[in-house]
Amino acid sequence: MALPSPQLQARVKSVLSGDTLVLLAPTGKSTRTLSLAAISAPRMSSATTSAEPHAFASREYLRKLVVGKTVRFSVLYAVPGKAGNREYGVVMLADGSVLPDAIVAEGMAKLRDGAEKRSEAGVGELVERLEGVEARAKSQGKGVWETGGEEEASCERDLGTDPKAFVEEWKGKAVESVVERVISGDRVVVRMFLEKSRHVQVTVLLAGIRAPGTARTNQSDGATVAGEPLGEESQAFVEERLLQRGVTVRVLGLSPQGVLVGELRHPVGNIAEFLLQQGLARCVDHHSTMLGAEMGKLRQAERTAKEKKLGLYKAHEEKRSNGAESEAVVSRVFSADTLFIRNKNGVEKRVNLSSVRQPKPTDPKQSPFGPEAKEFLRKKLIGKHVKVNIDGKRPGTEGYEEREMATVSQNGKNVALTLVESGYASVIRHRMDDTDRSAIYDELLAAEETAQSEGKGMWSPKPPKQQVYVDYSESLEKAKRQMTLLSRQKRVPAIVDFVKSGSRFTVLIPRENAKLTFVLGGIRAPRSARGPTDTAEPFGQECHDFANKRCQQRDVEIDVEDNDKVGGFIGTMYVNRESVAKLLVEEGLASVHAYSAEKSGNANELFAAEAKAKEGRKGMWHDWSAEKEAAENGADHEPDTTSGANGNGTSNGDAALSPRKPDYKDITVTHIDSASGRLKIQLLGSGTSNLTSLMKDFASFHLSPQNSLPLSGAPKAGDVVSAKFSADGTWYRAKIRRNDREAKTAEVVYIDYGNSETQPWSALRQLPAEKFGAQKLKPQAVDAALSFLQFPAPTTSYLADSVAFLQDVALDRPLVANVDFNDTRDNLLWVTLLDPGAKSLESSLNAEVVSEGLAMVAKKLRPFERAAGKLVTDLQEREREAKDARRGQWEYGDLTED
Repeated sequence: MALPSPQLQARVKSVLSGDTLVLLAPTGKSTRTLSLAAISAPRMSSATTSAEPHAFASREYLRKLVVGKTVRFSVLYAVPGKAGNREYGVVMLADGSVLPDAIVAEGMAKLRDGAEKRSEAGVGELVERLEGVEARAKSQGKGVWETGGEEEASCERDLGTDPKAFVEEWKGKAVESVVERVISGDRVVVRMFLEKSRHVQVTVLLAGIRAPGTARTNQSDGATVAGEPLGEESQAFVEERLLQRGVTVRVLGLSPQGVLVGELRHPVGNIAEFLLQQGLARCVDHHSTMLGAEMGKLRQAERTAKEKKLGLYKAHEEKRSNGAESEAVVSRVFSADTLFIRNKNGVEKRVNLSSVRQPKPTDPKQSPFGPEAKEFLRKKLIGKHVKVNIDGKRPGTEGYEEREMATVSQNGKNVALTLVESGYASVIRHRMDDTDRSAIYDELLAAEETAQSEGKGMWSPKPPKQQVYVDYSESLEKAKRQMTLLSRQKRVPAIVDFVKSGSRFTVLIPRENAKLTFVLGGIRAPRSARGPTDTAEPFGQECHDFANKRCQQRDVEIDVEDNDKVGGFIGTMYVNRESVAKLLVEEGLASVHAYSAEKSGNANELFAAEAKAKEGRKGMWHDWSAEKEAAENGADHEPDTTSGANGNGTSNGDAALSPRKPDYKDITVTHIDSASGRLKIQLLGSGTSNLTSLMKDFASFHLSPQNSLPLSGAPKAGDVVSAKFSADGTWYRAKIRRNDREAKTAEVVYIDYGNSETQPWSALRQLPAEKFGAQKLKPQAVDAALSFLQFPAPTTSYLADSVAFLQDVALDRPLVANVDFNDTRDNLLWVTLLDPGAKSLESSLNAEVVSEGLAMVAKKLRPFERAAGKLVTDLQEREREAKDARRGQWEYGDLTED
């Protein structure tokens, strides 16, 4: 049959019930609601009413018949209502079938009561026709005329009281559903057909994406909240393709707000993927573990939109590549997420593994796994060749330098992934716009979830077994006890924990829980600089660097032969079955110490290596000549017994030092440490004269306002700055000892006087190094200690009495110091203090301290102290007198008797 005129065309957007359609104009900008004339279908449920029998079946019949199709329609009449006129008409489909005739024929609607009373043109003919159609459907028992049919399916409006139980039941299953409403591009309301007689209508969050929000009304105050850019376009994109279409919902989980998270699939694919391709949504990371491999497809779709600069990515600028993959060697493992790598040119730099974090030191559950994670990485990577790809940079922040984030792989295996799989690292949650991330970020998230579920590494409920190392080099007594055990073993497995110098190392022996200072026997290595103000011996730094390169954090083997005088263990170290001492000598970075080489039994090997280095003019032998050496060997000279191989002026294995002649120096004591009784002294002379001149210039410098600006950032430990001493308000040179980043304060040491205090960062100033730095004038405060004396323990009040006495007799006075021994290892002068008019060393301030009972003669005298026999006897006599008189610490008797 033909439709009455005028005839209009539209596309069916949705169906409200079995007799009402929402039509979308051809332009796609406006909609109109059209009810089918002369019929009445069962009413669907609402917030206040329940559904009539056959309501859903009626609606479904019409939905499947017309949604998404282009139709022609005519409006027959309109009925006024509160929301405006309600239009009634007829619709013709593309195949020629007419509505409402087809609906009534299937029994999905009844003829409306009183329809025959309408007087509009065409209505009477329509009613007459529908009466016959209805009679046939009724006789056949179709639809609403069916008797004794199946019960109407129940539809729940939420997930019930236990959403988690619902998710556990249906997780991973694909459920046939219908999209009832599109809230936004990433949020829809669906009716899920769980069973034939059980439906549930819920909001579903599309997994893996976030679309711009649409305008909404704030429930609290009724105000309208504006939508985000492209929010309406994203919503329209989904509506056009999915509204009231049949889809499958794959249940994946719950959001933190209790919203169901799922994957919505139309027969042509995942709607999230199509949204991303058009630039109408962004990928989010927190659903990655739910989606698994599907997340990779979403990221590829997002990359496509970025490349084409579509939608949200219209202004997107592609990040420039950081260069091709490079090769390097892992030189040091700083932590479980930070490595030091060395490239082919020998340049070392620090990189952080992209997107992962070591066990958090601040987390009491994770922090115990930090050492275990670091050791796991050390065993896998130290000294190994790796491939490195820089993913991006983290800009420097307060207290932290700029860091490069890198993907590191070894033998084709991503190192970060290996850590996460083993439970030794967690995955960083990046911001959505943070592109400086690992290329396999989704794999990392999945690996983390697996490690957590399996309780691996730091996700284990049991804390790891802590390995505590005992430092046997702490004292000579402990060292000798352990040496007896180690000397019986050969090739003891160990780990180099730190390289102190070219021939001195800190090593760990895991099976013994032992920590040692290990010294290479048989060689003398030049000393490297100990700080920015120190000067290295020729080739000292090269020697140190070589030892670092070959030994740092490496698995080694050691043979222990002897102890040195300070608790070090002398012997031979092997890395990759090669003697480290031999390697140093071969490179011309160390010379053979004949006495200790003969003692170790490696003399022939070391002398051969040295001869090879000389012939190759390597390192320290770059200007060697056989004639010059022959001439020197022919000269009549005594062997040097005071130079050594351990970088501190003593040979490895030497027994004792020769007595020294008096070495008097004019000094001033500028500070006395209250915790130990040690001194800071200034050696009077050109240095102190230059300091006086420098301080005058220093004061003038700080009068200028432009020189009074605070530091630009957080200071670092070791920085030399200008600080105003709180006691006199004068500016002095100071070094940062430690920082309190929360309080923004620093403990500073005044390098020319030795005292220290805590200052706020704002009170510190930059120090022009060229005018006032340590290279212009070295720090004038020198560490010193009183020879022969042992002060009371810090836990007693007697130490405070000793310090007070020294302050009275020595502080800020011109004195004479006899330098008994210069300990270059600890940069410490052992001195005997004298008044300028003193006649002999027996009349020293050291002796006065003993006489007052404020110190005792050291129980374990050092070699240089034992050589001063007469002076020691005099001090011991003074100690006996103080005991008898119950002075100082002897007031209650002899405290050494227990």
